[in-house]
Amino acid sequence: MALKAAGRVSLVDSVVEQLRTQLAEGEWAVGDRIPTEHELAELLGVGRNTVREAVRVLVHAGLLESRQGNGTFVRSTADPAAVLRGVRHAGALDILELRVALETEAARLAAVRRDTHDLLRLRAALAGLRECGDRDAAADVAFHLAVVEATHNAAFREVYRFFSAQVHESLTEALGDHAMPPVDIDAHEALVAAIEAADPDAAEARTRELLRPPMETVAALTEESR
Repeated sequence: MALKAAGRVSLVDSVVEQLRTQLAEGEWAVGDRIPTEHELAELLGVGRNTVREAVRVLVHAGLLESRQGNGTFVRSTADPAAVLRGVRHAGALDILELRVALETEAARLAAVRRDTHDLLRLRAALAGLRECGDRDAAADVAFHLAVVEATHNAAFREVYRFFSAQVHESLTEALGDHAMPPVDIDAHEALVAAIEAADPDAAEARTRELLRPPMETVAALTEESR
């Protein structure tokens, strides 16, 4: 096994990264039990507390699973942190293009799957958007999360919860002193109407329309910076 003794700086981080590498390179397969804390501590040249904390980090990340009395097992070898880091480092236009892809599909699914509770939640989110004004980013995010909730797809919901935060951070950094165009509340109203009408094609079209202004703004700024 290609583990090496960890350095003295940031021992836990060093162990976490080495274990991530071993998982990514297939040292242990999904379902395998990894070496014990004692064995890993000897291989890495660190204390058992350091190993225990590193394993806890990887359990929280979804890569390992700790089973009391049985040891620690590999839950996944695909590191979600690498994907998240890649999204954080992507440009604002790239992230907005991904947002369009996610939200148009979410709108289509919502139009097909929404129930009475979803429609009530969408109307409440729309009312919140109108009350807070066309510059309130939090109210806009809450509206789009309500659309995603109406897909009844748990994976979609969790991915979008993370992604919506990245959209806001990337746009804030990319725009600097420039302002995004105001939220088109009427366009959001049209999207809700399409979902209520159970019309997936119209829902997709309304989503593209309401996302076009921010796309055009960021595209223009990206062109100016070249």
